[in-house]
Amino acid sequence: MSRPSSAGPSASKPCGKQQQQQHTPSPAAAPAAAANAAVATISAAGAGSSAVSAAAAVISSPGGGEGSGGPVSPQHHELTSLFECPVCFDYVLPPILQCQAGHLVCNQCRQKLSCCPTCRGSLTPSIRNLAMEKVASAVLFPCKYATTGCSLTLHHTEKPEHEDICEYRPYSCPCPGASCKWQGSLEAVMSHLMHAHKSITTLQGEDIVFLATDINLPGAVDWVMMQSCFGHHFMLVLEKQEKYEGHQQFFAIVLLIGTRKQAENFAYRLELNGNRRRLTWEATPRSIHDGVAAAIMNCDCLVFDTAIAHLFADNGNLGINVTISTCCP
Repeated sequence: MSRPSSAGPSASKPCGKQQQQQHTPSPAAAPAAAANAAVATISAAGAGSSAVSAAAAVISSPGGGEGSGGPVSPQHHELTSLFECPVCFDYVLPPILQCQAGHLVCNQCRQKLSCCPTCRGSLTPSIRNLAMEKVASAVLFPCKYATTGCSLTLHHTEKPEHEDICEYRPYSCPCPGASCKWQGSLEAVMSHLMHAHKSITTLQGEDIVFLATDINLPGAVDWVMMQSCFGHHFMLVLEKQEKYEGHQQFFAIVLLIGTRKQAENFAYRLELNGNRRRLTWEATPRSIHDGVAAAIMNCDCLVFDTAIAHLFADNGNLGINVTISTCCP
């Protein structure tokens, strides 16, 4: 169900749908014959500790190690290329399954295939390649976002967790709700907001008033505006949700259009004033990489119910004082 939005000067309509850009995979890194020959070389050493030690010796380099950001040797690149899936070009990680001819394909792609993409042979029965699994345990794999700047190489067990929080992964549109599917680089976020979400108001200065109009609108509503100060852009979000029938809650938060590391340099204060009452929340802004939903789920934001909102509202409009400050190093 679409989420209505206030039409006030400090709010915008829900983000419109955008066509998600499709990533075109690059050609295969090496012919299947070359890969098979290299696999045969590894297999010839046996699946025991000597093979693993040999693989570890090939990939070792000064400054290496788990989570290393050091230079990758040509031998290391050649070895990791043996694990490239011929369909998605990501890495085939344990548990490693092969077709009857010995060709590898990652588990995600394998579930969508009826035959081997290399030889068109049968993928059943499932055959484990224990030798390649042992070699994989000795190899440090590049982060999937290496092409956008991440220099880390990781053990295969660490890759999924790191890639979920990698600073170099594409940024999603920070507007709350799920209507906008845009993704892109951090540098492109503001351009996207200005062109695709033109109704979002931007105010200059470190101390402003965020006016949310018509807070009595029924259902789930988002109010969004931008604040620019200290050479950065901050997104201010007020979201109303109905947790259960008849009980609505408001969530207010500030996000930095920037990385988590940059966000640590700032603090923000949200303050409701009126009728000789004051409600204040102070915190470090979240990066847009974390998003609004995660903050709301953890209640890491200013939370108040409808009764509290009415104490501070004026004719259905709620003003929130927003102050951004820098943190001492």
